[in-house]
Amino acid sequence: MKESHAGTDDAPTDDETTLTQLKRVVDDFVDERDWHAFHNPKNLAMSLAIETAELMEHFQWLTAEQSLAVMDAPESREAVGEEVADCLAYLLAIANRLDIDLSTTLRAKMIRNAEKYPVSDTPPKPSAR
Repeated sequence: MKESHAGTDDAPTDDETTLTQLKRVVDDFVDERDWHAFHNPKNLAMSLAIETAELMEHFQWLTAEQSLAVMDAPESREAVGEEVADCLAYLLAIANRLDIDLSTTLRAKMIRNAEKYPVSDTPPKPSAR
């Protein structure tokens, strides 16, 4: 079995980890369980939608201010973090299955977004009341 840092204090941080490494972590997890047969784009996209719904449940019915305060409680912070991690794992699994280079694709998409939504068209922030 491959070395896992999941849930440990010595796990590499975002600053120490590449997307390729994270994609490999997800792929190794799937390999070890022989789940590739179940990881088709449809199933992975559906699973991602389910996980994002689970993430949304943590914020349902809260105000914007309350939703930010969710991260103040250690239990909520951990639960929300786990849901975000589940969402990321499915995004990485989709990228693995469809051979999507996430860095190239995200950069290209952000360029298109910048053209579609130029800074000059950004409405002013509402005044504080």
